[in-house]
Amino acid sequence: MTLRTPLRRRLAPLAVPLALAAVWPGPAAAAPAASGLYLDPHTQVSTWLAQNPGDERAPRIKAHIADVPRATWFASYEPQRVRADVRAVTGAAEQAGRIPALVAYMIPNRDCNSHSAGGAPDLPRYQEWITQFAQGLGSGEVIVLLEPDAIVQATRGDQCRGVDVPARLAALKQAGATIKRTAPNARVYYDAGHSGWQVEPRYLLEAGVAQGDGIVTNVSNFRTTADETAYGKALLDRLGAPSLGLVVDTSRNGNGPHPSAEWCNPEGRALGTRPTLTTGDPRVHGYLWVKQPGESDGSCRGYKPAGQFDPVLADQLVRNAAGGPGPSDPQPEQPGTRACAAVYKPGSSWGTGHTAELAVTNGGAALDGWTLSWTFPGGQRMTQHWNMTAVQGGATVTARPVAHNTRLDRDRSVTVGYAADGAPGKPSGVTLDGTSCTVS
Repeated sequence: MTLRTPLRRRLAPLAVPLALAAVWPGPAAAAPAASGLYLDPHTQVSTWLAQNPGDERAPRIKAHIADVPRATWFASYEPQRVRADVRAVTGAAEQAGRIPALVAYMIPNRDCNSHSAGGAPDLPRYQEWITQFAQGLGSGEVIVLLEPDAIVQATRGDQCRGVDVPARLAALKQAGATIKRTAPNARVYYDAGHSGWQVEPRYLLEAGVAQGDGIVTNVSNFRTTADETAYGKALLDRLGAPSLGLVVDTSRNGNGPHPSAEWCNPEGRALGTRPTLTTGDPRVHGYLWVKQPGESDGSCRGYKPAGQFDPVLADQLVRNAAGGPGPSDPQPEQPGTRACAAVYKPGSSWGTGHTAELAVTNGGAALDGWTLSWTFPGGQRMTQHWNMTAVQGGATVTARPVAHNTRLDRDRSVTVGYAADGAPGKPSGVTLDGTSCTVS
């Protein structure tokens, strides 16, 4: 499963963007000349940078993420606003002579009601929404990535219970036709999962892929570009439509997938190939950053909810990327520079107890073994714990690692959890190896 970015309300001002030089792999009829990909200035990472100018991570995040063109997601069901919101992006791109990439993410029962649940209330209202979306695209060149995961989730096993598969495929076919009819210079790419989560060609054909411009793979996932190119080309061959091409999301695939196949904010991932429409392969129409790097996949392992920007995640992607200031270029810790941040996440609760997790991020040099401590606020007593060995004395808990999380690198997190008697309450006095942690 892959996770998506819920979009905040769009801002309307036009701004001169940054872009990467690119040449579109096939002329669109009567399209205005466009010389590169559009960078939307109104993003969560840009907001974070404006609010945290003194953060030591800010220069790296700005250079390697914020200044790189990325797709803009439309995932908030606001049918009265969507046309204007889309036009705010495409109009600015046209003015700058750039090509924007937009993600339409509004299919009903989106993400099988998981971390990125949502979408239109039903298929008729989805068609109304997609019509308004299409009317905002304008006459310039634009890339539309249509409904990530909508086909693969509905057609592989019983992942999306209750979905009428023929009706969903028909809705996608109608959506693609609406976009092509309304905005003839729009390039439409249908989502095709990824090399480890493949789509049957017949479902893409039923969804109308032949009326579009190709397929997009690896959206919000981590599969290598080589694997995705091989999978995408083989799938195009099976579709029997030689005019179609492939787009690959390379936003976070620099180190490939996690060995465990973890999909929710896995450790050790890295930024991938920078976005370009000049791939050197006529069948590969582009490498795009569809997922916004640094935005969370979901509330797992102590990170923020799906779609929210998390600077810890962003900086990990930068530091792990080839050529970046990653583990091969360690920066020695200076006295007084260690930092620690903890996120308290309450879980379930019942009459006499509750569960909770505490995610702690090490802001200093790597630790081979660590000691975490905190104080319960209201006399709570632990009855179970996981991802740690722990003892409690009075209101204070002292925790140490287990075999799989002994090492805690710089800017990496460890999540520990517990069940306790008493009401939920945010711990105080959290320390990591004696360093006080901020708690949120």
